[in-house]
Amino acid sequence: MRLLAIDTTWEACSVGVIDGARIVTRSEVIGRGHAEKLMPQVESAMAEAGVAFANLDRIAVTVGPGSFTGLRVGIAAARGFALVSGKPAIGIGVLDVHAAEARETQGAVPVLAVLAAGRGEVYGQCFAADGAPLDEPTAGSPEVFAARLDPGMVIAGSGADLVIAALPMDVRPVVAHRRSSPDIATLCRFALTAPATDGQPRPLYVRAPDAKPQASARIARR
Repeated sequence: MRLLAIDTTWEACSVGVIDGARIVTRSEVIGRGHAEKLMPQVESAMAEAGVAFANLDRIAVTVGPGSFTGLRVGIAAARGFALVSGKPAIGIGVLDVHAAEARETQGAVPVLAVLAAGRGEVYGQCFAADGAPLDEPTAGSPEVFAARLDPGMVIAGSGADLVIAALPMDVRPVVAHRRSSPDIATLCRFALTAPATDGQPRPLYVRAPDAKPQASARIARR
């Protein structure tokens, strides 16, 4: 299978191209400016892989949770590539990828994937040892997710230390990694077998965006 994968959900801007067993990746931690970095990365990775858009089998993009602006950049690009190439685009949850990476490094274990979300909260989701989601992605306090941690469950993601701080002192689970941006090579591998999604990828928002219009700037309707 030939696949293009895109991630712009957090501070990294990442692209991966799979052609059979070969994976070509581009990833740079930039914080902001994903819109400017993404297209050159795609062009570079596709050129090195020697894959044309017409020869892709699918396009994958992470849909969140993550940065409000970053999500929209990646998803808009994936939808545009799908429209032009006539290839299907699928949306993949960031927490799914973090859990998949934890299983790659720790074996077939249950995973609590958690990301620091600001406001003292984390985004989180639990996964079984076979990767099946045990609940829906949500936002909540570290204490909420600490209560969901079962014995033998591994933690993955930038919210790991926040959850561990909410656990009893004698409970110290294995931490697979502490990153917010998912590993692009893991995303590529996960996307190969991910089920097709209905319609075009859409952002996964588990809470309202931090930025909101000022009420004082609104114009009254007549």
